[in-house]
Amino acid sequence: MALEEKREKRPPVTPMMIEEEAALRNGSRGLPPGPWAEAAGPRPRTTERHIAVHKRLVLGFAVSILALLAVTMIAVLLSVRFEECGAAADGPPRAGGNGSLSGAARQSPGAGQPLGPPEEEAQGGEAAAAAAEEKEEEAEEEWQRRRELPPWARPRLPRHLRPLHYNLMLSAFMENFTFSGEVNVQLEVRNASRYIVLHAHRMHIEAVRVAEDKLAGGVRVARSFLYPQTQVFVVVLNRSLEVQRSYNLKIIYNALIENELLGFFRSSYVLHGERR
Repeated sequence: MALEEKREKRPPVTPMMIEEEAALRNGSRGLPPGPWAEAAGPRPRTTERHIAVHKRLVLGFAVSILALLAVTMIAVLLSVRFEECGAAADGPPRAGGNGSLSGAARQSPGAGQPLGPPEEEAQGGEAAAAAAEEKEEEAEEEWQRRRELPPWARPRLPRHLRPLHYNLMLSAFMENFTFSGEVNVQLEVRNASRYIVLHAHRMHIEAVRVAEDKLAGGVRVARSFLYPQTQVFVVVLNRSLEVQRSYNLKIIYNALIENELLGFFRSSYVLHGERR
């Protein structure tokens, strides 16, 4: 007796079933192909390794920026120091186009003193400078005996004077990059002193006058000098200024318009190939 094999009855394969099976294999969660299947498909994920690489890149960029800033600051400081050493090694200051001196630290003749011929003036200027240096050394020795720094050698300005008002007039000469100035400072005396100390650097002082007011007249200036170590200008008077009085300090000076970031300086730019 022949046995008939029983066969399973399978449903017929339709195109829809083929599409669903392909979608499951592609990871589209059984969705038919289309925009929804593309949106629901698997996407690459950022691994921890990628995050570590990104952190290293950001850290390296930050370190390079800091190193660049440090190198720039060191280069600027070295250039300024090199220029100062070169100016000191050049010897006496050079005269500008209008006869001004570039940062002269010499003693100017006192106001109202007659000037002789050029040779006598040069000899008198050298003698005055030598006498001023001797007086300055004597004053420093006196302060050293007191075990104190003189007012002009201290890092901060003395507080025995307080400026109340400034009047400043400047005349710039662009053909040779020099300027002349006149400043009038109204001072209030807090503590009696013979010294007036204020900031100044690379200037040629032409005249200094100190007056109590228009009626009382002036206070005689014994000497004045520039002190480059602390970049100050010192006025030494014949007598002490009285407490709770106001005085007027007048200084006439000239100097160069510097090509570095110091005081009254100049800069330039290029526009359409033209330097301005």
